[in-house]
Amino acid sequence: MRVAHGPLVAGVDEVGRGPLAGPVVACAVVMPPDARAIAGVDDSKRLDAAARERLASRIRARALALGIGAASAREVDALNVYHATTLAMRRALARVEAALGHAPHHVLVDGKPIRTLGHGHTAVVGGDARCYAIACASIVAKVTRDRLMRALAARHPAYAWERNVGYGTAAHRAAIAARGLTPHHRRSFCASAQTELGLDGGHAGEHGPDAAPDARGEAPPGAPHDPGPAPSTDCAAARAPRD
Repeated sequence: MRVAHGPLVAGVDEVGRGPLAGPVVACAVVMPPDARAIAGVDDSKRLDAAARERLASRIRARALALGIGAASAREVDALNVYHATTLAMRRALARVEAALGHAPHHVLVDGKPIRTLGHGHTAVVGGDARCYAIACASIVAKVTRDRLMRALAARHPAYAWERNVGYGTAAHRAAIAARGLTPHHRRSFCASAQTELGLDGGHAGEHGPDAAPDARGEAPPGAPHDPGPAPSTDCAAARAPRD
């Protein structure tokens, strides 16, 4: 990858596509091309909270450039979650570009190619478990969003966001039924949650089940994940973006 494009390759990943509340958060990170990989870096879903916090600090300290981007619940409702996720990624990459003084030589993203990303990139299905740079971005994005949801939980304690980080757990949905929505809830997602609770007499929507992964496989806290090999630095299974 670096031979073909240059040494400064940014890994990009996001977290928070599936929750009923809170933003989508993306991280873009350029790690030193000649440094050894940080031991323990893996897909954030395979790590416990303490390991993620420890590794996020090491990634931030070692990164040549790192950017965080977010798209709010209101932007998720206005744009849909796919386009809001792309917006968060673009914001993260803009901060990396500002830190470097130029665009990264190439970008690696988890999942499928994104036509509107605005950067030349290669997509890797399951990239957060297969590519080191994407795994680093995955960890920092997850830690950042979890911290944000804990801060929001202090302002809206009824919804238990410090535990469910905005996902549609039974307790979260019961709080919505009892208390209504906050400005941090995604109205387009919560309509389905309210339907499941029988508040409008309809049928369950696509964002309904508590433990269902989102469209890119993101699972709620506590969902089991099969262990796998540590991420590789070469990303041999990458796919080029296509129209």
